[in-house]
Amino acid sequence: MGRQHWKKIWVGSAGNMVEWFDWFVYASFATYFAGAFFPSGNPTAQLMNTAGIFAVGFFMRPVGGWLLGRVGDRKGRKAALTLTVTLMSASAVLIAVAPTYGVAGYGGALVLLVARLLQGLSVGGEYAASATYLTEASDPARRGFASSFQYVSMTAGQIAGLGLQIILQRTMSDDALHSYGWRIPFIVGALGAAVVFYLRRNMLETEVYAEDTSHSAERGTLRALWQHKREAFLVIALTMGGTVAYYTYTTYLTKYLSNSAGLSKQTATLVSFTALIVFACLQPLAGALSDRIGRRPLLITFAVGSTFLTVPIMTLLKHVDGYWPALGLALLALVVVTGYTSINACVKAELFPTGIRALGVALPYAIANALFGGTAEYVALWFKKGGIESGFYWYVAGCAAVSLVVYVTMRETKDLDLARVKAGKGTRAGDGESSLTTAS
Repeated sequence: MGRQHWKKIWVGSAGNMVEWFDWFVYASFATYFAGAFFPSGNPTAQLMNTAGIFAVGFFMRPVGGWLLGRVGDRKGRKAALTLTVTLMSASAVLIAVAPTYGVAGYGGALVLLVARLLQGLSVGGEYAASATYLTEASDPARRGFASSFQYVSMTAGQIAGLGLQIILQRTMSDDALHSYGWRIPFIVGALGAAVVFYLRRNMLETEVYAEDTSHSAERGTLRALWQHKREAFLVIALTMGGTVAYYTYTTYLTKYLSNSAGLSKQTATLVSFTALIVFACLQPLAGALSDRIGRRPLLITFAVGSTFLTVPIMTLLKHVDGYWPALGLALLALVVVTGYTSINACVKAELFPTGIRALGVALPYAIANALFGGTAEYVALWFKKGGIESGFYWYVAGCAAVSLVVYVTMRETKDLDLARVKAGKGTRAGDGESSLTTAS
């Protein structure tokens, strides 16, 4: 992989890291600011309120996917990526200065809600623009490896957030964190976004997009996407199990270990921090493996593992009594999830032609995340509040089982020529046209 390709991957990933730092610090610091925006009472109820606002951000992602996917297909990947980081910076500033319940009543929660709506718009377009950019910018023989850096950067953003949380936990009192310390990561996120905005203003457009000559009036439109409806529904179905599992073992894990297993917040945070470092390192390895053996074997491995291991892993996690057993189980879960996270970006991008690729990835993926990823934490807390927490474990396993059916029946995509993908068809190196949605 040449220096120019590495430069494109670095710039795309750096922005993605800041985007997801802002997105995830909301979840990781929720235990500290939940009481700041809502009346005092049941801690689980306060967490459910903040989780509900967290989920609302996901429901804006389809809108962001549509708007920014359209920008990405009509104006270029660079234009979409620059716009997403601008929106994310604005949302981080709003959260950092939001007034508390004691100062403005529910006015603070309203500011928090507006910020989450902006984040939803931003991330709804960021995922697709980043996935498309990283896939198109890479060597065709190493698309799996290159696109895996999307989840490396996403995870790096969360690691940075958790790392900052660990530092603040060790340098500030618990009262100070609940009072004002939780605002610090959002200030950091806003500053980081400003840096990335400068980097993205000078980034290079992908050759696949720059050389595409199909500049029709329907480029990047819903009408054009409807011509690829089979691929769009495929994206929703293959995302379902992966997004639920990912958010269960990343954003929700820290709260689960402290709120259900009874570990201290410091220990729970350290478990997540360590597990995510290993998880990030696994992504390029699994991505490179997919370039050799294909995407489907990794996806199927993830779905089988998640279907049959979720219930025992979550059950054992609830009864852990220290750092090491919790870390071991978290790593096992994240190794399984790697089969999905390392390659899902390129798999989705490989399904669509250049003129509809950003929107084709963005909107179906955002819909799946709104329905399953964004609600995972809220569903988990709902089961817990109802006294049947184990029901959530079966819910996660069931979503993975549905995706397993899709993985088994879909066609391999790793050898497709991105510049020659057509509606429902794809051209492999040296081959004729072949359907993407039927097993070989």
